[in-house]
Amino acid sequence: MINKDYLKNLNKTQKEAVLHLDGPLLIVAGAGSGKTKVLTSRIANIIKEKKAFPNQILAVTFTNKAAKEMQIRVSNILGSAAIGLSWLGTFHSICAKLLRKHASATNLNSNFTIIDTDDQIRLIKNICKAENVDIKQLSPRFILAIVDRWKNKGYYPSEVIINKKDIYEKTILPLYKIYQQKLTDLNSCDFGDLILHTVKILENYSDIREIYSKNFKYILVDEYQDTNFIQSKWLNLLSEKNKNICCVGDDDQSIYSWRGAEIKNFLEFDQVYENTKVIRLEQNYRSSQNILSVASNLIANNQNRVGKTLTTTMEEGDLVKLNCFKNGKDEAIGVSDEIEKNIKKKFSYNNVAILVRAIFQTREFEERFLKIGMPYRILGGTKFYERAEIKDCVSYLRLIHQEKDDLAFERIVNNPKRAIGDSTLKNIHEYAKENRLNLERASIKMLERNLIKPKAKIGLSLFINYLNKWRNDLKIKKSSHVKLLQIVLDESGYSAMLKNKKDLDNENRLENIKELLSAMKEFDTLESFLEHVSLATSVDQEWDGEKVNMMTMHAAKGLEFDVVFLPGWEEGLFPHQKSIEEKGQKGLEEERRLAYVGITRAKQNAIISFSMNRFYQGDWIDSMASRFIEELPEKNLEKNSFFDDEVNNEEDFEFNQDFEVEEGTRSPGWIRYQKRIK
Repeated sequence: MINKDYLKNLNKTQKEAVLHLDGPLLIVAGAGSGKTKVLTSRIANIIKEKKAFPNQILAVTFTNKAAKEMQIRVSNILGSAAIGLSWLGTFHSICAKLLRKHASATNLNSNFTIIDTDDQIRLIKNICKAENVDIKQLSPRFILAIVDRWKNKGYYPSEVIINKKDIYEKTILPLYKIYQQKLTDLNSCDFGDLILHTVKILENYSDIREIYSKNFKYILVDEYQDTNFIQSKWLNLLSEKNKNICCVGDDDQSIYSWRGAEIKNFLEFDQVYENTKVIRLEQNYRSSQNILSVASNLIANNQNRVGKTLTTTMEEGDLVKLNCFKNGKDEAIGVSDEIEKNIKKKFSYNNVAILVRAIFQTREFEERFLKIGMPYRILGGTKFYERAEIKDCVSYLRLIHQEKDDLAFERIVNNPKRAIGDSTLKNIHEYAKENRLNLERASIKMLERNLIKPKAKIGLSLFINYLNKWRNDLKIKKSSHVKLLQIVLDESGYSAMLKNKKDLDNENRLENIKELLSAMKEFDTLESFLEHVSLATSVDQEWDGEKVNMMTMHAAKGLEFDVVFLPGWEEGLFPHQKSIEEKGQKGLEEERRLAYVGITRAKQNAIISFSMNRFYQGDWIDSMASRFIEELPEKNLEKNSFFDDEVNNEEDFEFNQDFEVEEGTRSPGWIRYQKRIK
């Protein structure tokens, strides 16, 4: 039975978006404005009004979770009438379905295999080995990232035009050609191929394009602001006949350019599709008015946007809090105190989130929460001391401190690579067991008796010698444990491994290690630090009950919480310096959209904070409040007393004077650099 009341739960503009069926339609859906409800109601209305059969509707989203949610909602409205909605899914799942029907057009069989990332890396490694490409200098992950970028632009190997400014593309293009041929030989394709092959089939075979373009009477696309070039091209080809394409999204929440998303697809939609109708969903059903006012005022500073004004039927709500702290540690204490004294009386921990710009920022919050016993979880990331690079560093320190630590020995003896393979390690284990020795002692004895293979012998001897030297540095030379780790990272080759290997993740790894060095400075001895780490990592992470959520703002998109803390709003950290350096104004506007996403995750309370000093990458730095803070409307803010005291202190700060830090960039209007910096 069809639920005939589905239109009654829609507001005026939502209903307009559902009922307007003919021609191109762009729905600009503000945060919390009910876009999923509109999409599903629109699908239901098309079927109910007999405008199309279920199998003539193409509905596309980005995640399986979102696709499943849409399927459930449509089924709740239409009941059995929703059966046959077979073209509702993700970009990749629908393209895989199309590709299997026409696999021969790309020299594949219909039973082709879709390989995952691990398979891709293995294949690239084999190709690099055969072509004498050093994967220590050019990592498989980086090679695949460039290949994926080319595929997202719609290029087969023969179509790539090398960017002469990029020193790596010349090396990678021949690898791309071999990689693509290998995939064909294996009757396989990767995720990028699913869309690329499908687009090429539609471009090259007009009869196939006409079949699908004619069949899909209505096309609906969720999160259109996150589409890349090849996805947009695919949609354009499929909508060629009927032109009934409806795209829903929010240009103010376009935050994935680093994944290939092109906001111009959204901004130029009406230029690509003639006679486009634009409908704005501006009624927010999530946040209080104060939160919306702050977010709207901030995002209005972006120039490249469609523009909208969000309103809410909810109450004004609490003012958005703006807190200034002396340093990052005080910020973590302030957040935990606020949760303990005020928040947990009204809300469950599960409805509280701490959203950061970079994942390394969670470290100070994690340590504070562990100290006071406040439960937490890390979403979309690994807890600080559980990250691989941090475990590697700690393992080096553990083995230096305690030679019997076989677990640490196992982890680092061949990290970075020292030609000590599994067979050598197995032999060391067996010798140690037979002679009741720890692995390090067993290694020394085996080296003395020439029981190690020549290639492994060199690496193992060097490793043992370095261990002795590092212990000497700590005990005899009295090097600090912080200095010791810096020496270890340099002399072991670990730093070089991360710096020289061109890998998209390595910048984060290096940043995390710098944060570890900062954390170590808080402990007097290596022993006290290692004890702290062991306690931090041995805490039962699966305790019952509720937990405060920690994640990056990128990971928080699509989620909502009663209370949201937004710490670390400082220049260089947020907006992130690298984003501005690499992308200029576009990078700054994407950072501002990220701030908008962060604020609009909050339903009832939003708390923004920054610190005047931060222990960052091994040094205390004088922080300057993010330029975004200057863009927040004062009438919607409540500032903490420390903020007021410090800003009005004439000895240390100047208030409401612009201080030029670099050409074209001015400091925020509240907290200024200390006069001594001038």
